[in-house]
Amino acid sequence: MESANIKSKFRTLSLNSGKSVRLFWMTSFLILCATFFTLGSKQAISAAGNVKWHPGHYLMLVNPGDSNPLYMEQVYSDLAISAFRGVVIRYTWPELEPQKDVYDFSAIENHLAELATRNKQLIVLLETKSFNLTKAIVPDYIKTTPIYEGGVFPIGAYGSKVTKGYNIKMWNSNIQGRLRALIRNMGQRFDIHPNFEGFGLTETAMGAPIEPLTTSQTDAFYGNLMILNQRMRYRFPNTMTFQFVNYPRSILETYVNKLQAMGSALGGPDVFPDEPGLNFPGTATSPKGLYTYYPERSGLMPLAIQIEEPNYLNTRVDGTGHQPSIGELMAFARDHLKVNYLFWTRTPKFYPSILNVMKAPKQKTDIYGGLSSACPTNYTSCVE
Repeated sequence: MESANIKSKFRTLSLNSGKSVRLFWMTSFLILCATFFTLGSKQAISAAGNVKWHPGHYLMLVNPGDSNPLYMEQVYSDLAISAFRGVVIRYTWPELEPQKDVYDFSAIENHLAELATRNKQLIVLLETKSFNLTKAIVPDYIKTTPIYEGGVFPIGAYGSKVTKGYNIKMWNSNIQGRLRALIRNMGQRFDIHPNFEGFGLTETAMGAPIEPLTTSQTDAFYGNLMILNQRMRYRFPNTMTFQFVNYPRSILETYVNKLQAMGSALGGPDVFPDEPGLNFPGTATSPKGLYTYYPERSGLMPLAIQIEEPNYLNTRVDGTGHQPSIGELMAFARDHLKVNYLFWTRTPKFYPSILNVMKAPKQKTDIYGGLSSACPTNYTSCVE
């Protein structure tokens, strides 16, 4: 391909001019250099155990902003702030597989192309749970084919029978198989792309099922979710994979240990500095909370966490804390949790304050924005 392009350029140049000859060779040289650099970069990434590593601050986009050109134009403009390493975009399963075995990754590819020109990274979060009653989280073929049991189950507030959202019936082995197929196809397409930084799944908290689940359904739900994480690690050997975990506390130690052992990252869906359940130190009869695992695993596995709109409003889930500053949230994630990746949800009301913090001189002292950047020991090596 490159050889044919060079010959074409040769034919169109006037070789009767010495200047044209020099221009031809200079152009050819630059093309070849760019080609070898790209191939060399992908070969370095695709070597066994080499994982792309661009820790720092990321913008978590608010749906459906990633499909709005004006919205994305502003996002790309804000990425000029050096403290931002890239963006996190949420996708639902139907967006990526609208029909069985028909995959549509065009949106991801378009964003990657834009980000590559800016030397920024993309992290994809697959939504497996939603509190938006109109948002489909499984494809239509999952809903209409009996072996998938309708695909989703309704969830609500604890103690209430009012449906607030839906979660995927992860206990169904056929559903797990279809998600494995999605992960396989995504890995084949994006694992060695230099700007595809990460791929993860939303929180482990199941929500409150409107109809109680059996013990076997609950056990299979969390067992199959861990299997998906193992497949993600296998299909994305050169990419950070992560699982947002929070509840139930009874699964945390097993989940964190397995994620670390397989070379995956520990992720969290919220920064609530004063939340008792997340900070719980543990007792002989009650497991400890998520936040206690972060500092003890620093340097051993990648650590990532998301700041969502409720986190900007209060330091506790029930609103009995206080409204934190952007600096307070960042300090908690950076100094207490010792995260490598911090995802800032681009909530309009608070976004100007986020930009002001990111523009501060001390955020420009390094490309990591003050976050921990050491390559974790559960990676063979890190590729910048």
